[in-house]
Amino acid sequence: MRDVTKMKIVLKGIITAEDAELAVQNGMDGILLSNHGGRGEDNGRSTIDALPEVLAAVKGQMPVFIDGGVRRGTDVVKALALGAKAVGIGRPYLWGLGAFGEEGVDRVLEIMRTETRVAMQQCGMRSIGELNPNLVRRGELRGGCLLFPQPSCGTRIAGRKRSGRRHHAATIT
Repeated sequence: MRDVTKMKIVLKGIITAEDAELAVQNGMDGILLSNHGGRGEDNGRSTIDALPEVLAAVKGQMPVFIDGGVRRGTDVVKALALGAKAVGIGRPYLWGLGAFGEEGVDRVLEIMRTETRVAMQQCGMRSIGELNPNLVRRGELRGGCLLFPQPSCGTRIAGRKRSGRRHHAATIT
């Protein structure tokens, strides 16, 4: 690819550390972490589960974007907190488009922005730059990742005990 273009090359479909290392070795400019919506194999690995491994493999040498499995603003916050540089929201966008056309897409984007802002507020974070991996924990009951806002958060939400300390959990599935 480098022989035919001077444009940046972002490789889509990476889901393992080994493939991420190959992307670095072959001079790619970025990775779009994607399982292609899980269409190829419905019980395959989720992108949020693969994100920490892929980020560790690239060692900051290229940006990693995530696409797939993002349904709510809390999913956006989790991905950004773990280190993704950007988050794609394909299916919600398509649902809005299919149901209500351009107005549906606008509404989906408004909902995602609001949910993202609320999740960040519940975590006590004022900007995306303040997000960090310590906000995300592996789920204990249903799998997936949970978002744990900072205990100093001014917003009162349902709490739970964990390791003797009180954490406030945002709504995550």
